[in-house]
Amino acid sequence: MKITDVKVWLVEGVKYNWTLLKIYTDEGYTGVGEATNWPGSQIVEAAAKELGQRIIGLDPMRTDFIWTKLYRDMNWVGPSGASLCAISGIDMALLDLKGKVLGVPCYELLGGSYRTEIPLYANYWFTGGGHNGEDYAKQAKQVKEAGFTGLKFDPFAHTNYFYGDDLATNLSLTKSEQDRAFEVSKAVRDAVGPDMDIMIETHAMLNFKVAVSMAKRLSELDIAWYEEPAGPESADTLRALRERIDPSVSICVGERHYTRHGIRPILEKHVCDVIMPDITRCGGPSEMKRMATMAEAYNVLVAPHNPNGPLSTLSSAHVCASIPNFFRQEFIFKDVSWRDEIIDHPINIKNGSLVLSKRPGLGVDLIEEEMDKHPGIRKHREGFYI
Repeated sequence: MKITDVKVWLVEGVKYNWTLLKIYTDEGYTGVGEATNWPGSQIVEAAAKELGQRIIGLDPMRTDFIWTKLYRDMNWVGPSGASLCAISGIDMALLDLKGKVLGVPCYELLGGSYRTEIPLYANYWFTGGGHNGEDYAKQAKQVKEAGFTGLKFDPFAHTNYFYGDDLATNLSLTKSEQDRAFEVSKAVRDAVGPDMDIMIETHAMLNFKVAVSMAKRLSELDIAWYEEPAGPESADTLRALRERIDPSVSICVGERHYTRHGIRPILEKHVCDVIMPDITRCGGPSEMKRMATMAEAYNVLVAPHNPNGPLSTLSSAHVCASIPNFFRQEFIFKDVSWRDEIIDHPINIKNGSLVLSKRPGLGVDLIEEEMDKHPGIRKHREGFYI
């Protein structure tokens, strides 16, 4: 069997574009994958097209060989970024294709299932109303009523993710902004009660001083984790934060740590309790499984980062099914209406968990005519990250 073509689509999502792809073969088998990342989704789209051409003529069943070839061939332009997103999407599509050839779900290819109902935590549930305790509390109750037992949010002053737009350029917060962050977080805790897992996101946009002081204040709310108190550049900086932050506060990092090589120093320095690799950035499902196995050796849990499209959601769940050290998977609570329309079987959410089917591969195919109805956004639009 040989790969004959790779097709790529840019599709509008709720916050940014999804980069979706499909691999075709000379025996009629196909596989679908996702390479979503932002900002610069058109760069990722171009990388997916470029790397797609580089695998034409190869045997799609040689999934690890293709991963290693692409990773080593493209390492000259850097071991992460757009090229690794493309590798991630291709790896996902190859695993889906192999599952369809063999007639088994992807989790069987990853070692079999520990579970097929994957507990989720909700994100992007807070989009109605203002940045205040009352509006957050009201929406948090809706998450709980929907059956979710975990949720995440960023309570800090910035309302977008771009440096310097509405947060001090020294990554500081005023006293009133710090108070508001705590008050919003406390309102959520009071609204959902003690049994809900609450994850606090910082987006690595707080300086060391503020990150430490806010971790101390938020610790009294029994938060499930404190996310990215520093960026991915230095494991030593993360270690210093770990030593300053109350040990009762778990630290979660990893959405910007790529491949097994990227998480090695944070595991060796014991800087986190949970890692959150993103399957469309870290190297795809094959690499996420390898990262999870490494984390298991350090008694670290895995909770995939997943603010992406439906294929990212499904493939992450297949990895989560296959690992013992799984905690929760991220899920966009308020998504675009066409999330389930561009795939031929809707994602099955039951009582805050994703229920995996026994259909081969990822269990879905892309519907091209539906994707064409929602083309990617290519010019600036307020509130959307191109």
